Amino acid sequence: MKKAPASQHLQWQCSVPIFRHPIILRQLSFAFGLPFGILGLVLLIVVDDWSDLLYPSLLIGALFCCTWLFILIFWRGRYEVESILDATGVRCRTQKAQAKKNIIINTIAVILGLFMGKPGVAGAGMLAQARQDQQIRWKNIRKVQRHPKSNTILVHGGFAEHLAIFCTAENYTEVDQMVRQQTGK
Repeated sequence: MKKAPASQHLQWQCSVPIFRHPIILRQLSFAFGLPFGILGLVLLIVVDDWSDLLYPSLLIGALFCCTWLFILIFWRGRYEVESILDATGVRCRTQKAQAKKNIIINTIAVILGLFMGKPGVAGAGMLAQARQDQQIRWKNIRKVQRHPKSNTILVHGGFAEHLAIFCTAENYTEVDQMVRQQTGK
């Protein structure tokens, strides 16, 4: 496997539409579809009358609508990401302006979770903050998935070690070539 020169360095910023990007939509449908699908099945099993499903369905629908509106208003419906590929590996981080907003939201989640006695909410805030800046070393990458139609490359390392490299239409080929050179995949 031929490695790229140590001096090779790619860095760019990208604004990714959250509700239109196929990779993000797939991850969101898994993250929300699985728990709410299980909840729906449990409700179907335990209710005696279909009319008993109206209230929980309205609450879940309202939750989705409020979340959608919040994302549209607070983040303009976009994920602002900066990607860096160099001799050590792949690094993806939230751009500074959006990262400042994320710190506020994540801190509020942690504080409210602690004060309300909800460790899951506090933990979610901490996990979200920890994933603002991630890196995978080239030697740890075990699998690469390419999605040229959406200009995205997914790299997978060890357990729970994965990144989506969101490229521009202009740099996708160059980024893909560097990933191939560095990983042999």
